[in-house]
Amino acid sequence: MRIQGKEYRTIWYEEKKVKIIDQTKLPHQLVIKDLKSVKDAINAIKIMEVRGAPLIGGTAAYGIVLAIQENSNKEFIYKSAEALIQTRPTAINLKWSVDRMIKKLSGVDDNEIFEVALNEAKEICNEDEKFCANIGIFGLKIIEDIYNKKKNTVNILTHCNAGWLATINWGTATSPIYHAKKKGIPIHVWVDETRPRNQGANLTSYELNEEDIPNTIIADNTGGILMQRGEVDMCIVGTDRTLSNGDVCNKIGTYLKALAAHDNNIPFYVALPSSTIDWEIKDAKKIPIEERNSKELSNIDGVNSKGEIENVLIYPKKSKSMNLAFDITPAKYVTKLITEKGICDASSDGLRGLFK
Repeated sequence: MRIQGKEYRTIWYEEKKVKIIDQTKLPHQLVIKDLKSVKDAINAIKIMEVRGAPLIGGTAAYGIVLAIQENSNKEFIYKSAEALIQTRPTAINLKWSVDRMIKKLSGVDDNEIFEVALNEAKEICNEDEKFCANIGIFGLKIIEDIYNKKKNTVNILTHCNAGWLATINWGTATSPIYHAKKKGIPIHVWVDETRPRNQGANLTSYELNEEDIPNTIIADNTGGILMQRGEVDMCIVGTDRTLSNGDVCNKIGTYLKALAAHDNNIPFYVALPSSTIDWEIKDAKKIPIEERNSKELSNIDGVNSKGEIENVLIYPKKSKSMNLAFDITPAKYVTKLITEKGICDASSDGLRGLFK
């Protein structure tokens, strides 16, 4: 996808370094950062220079490559793998990717291990790009159906950033939107600001602007009244972990959007690659919900009058705050799941029908 007219991916390997777009600097600065060690990869995931479940998975895969480049001792590789898995607990793609890398490297000779690891990391990223493109093709049909009935601009509400910046390319929730734009369907996107880190305002709107797609940033609590007014045709979000029964774990606030959509008879779709499906956990209460530093709530980044990015306190100094990063949307509030293999019900039968 494009930034300032140039095609980018979110992560790539070049000259013994892993290159990433530092998302903590967006939308005010475009910074390409080098990851030179597995510690760099771990830190990039922790402080959210990279974020979004599929991109975290891709970064973890390249983290294993950097670990081998640093020290091909098996013990060091395994310790690095465990450290990567511990960086962010909720997104299932992270563990999935690391486990896949370690399995691929099992029994590989020392003189071949780096090349095998690099090829597998590239394959994980290429696969995600293909999956996201397919999600867009399947999701396009939904948008087309709405447009054919409405014969007017399709208004889509999304939450957080499930765009190409959260994946390798295309995005999950945004992929159908980008495909619709390419087909000439008039689209307008309501972009939830998505406190506390403002991934909607800072990243989704930024992406859509670069692709010339009309969009409007709204406060997280505005979606309900827009639905009541008939100004939302569909909702589409991504997910950090979806259980095999269709329960969806996604950015905090997703559940409330699903409730509002359900109350107003507005379809609520979740877009995901199969790497985001957790086939093991059966009870949503057992999903580890990340609680992040409360400063993400009490402080906010912005550009001051000098054009510098500045972090400022917006809460009373003595106030306490809680920063839960994700919530659970029960399957009964999800209209359909959009995957790389097609669209299905948010249920065990629906998912197993596609992923036998």
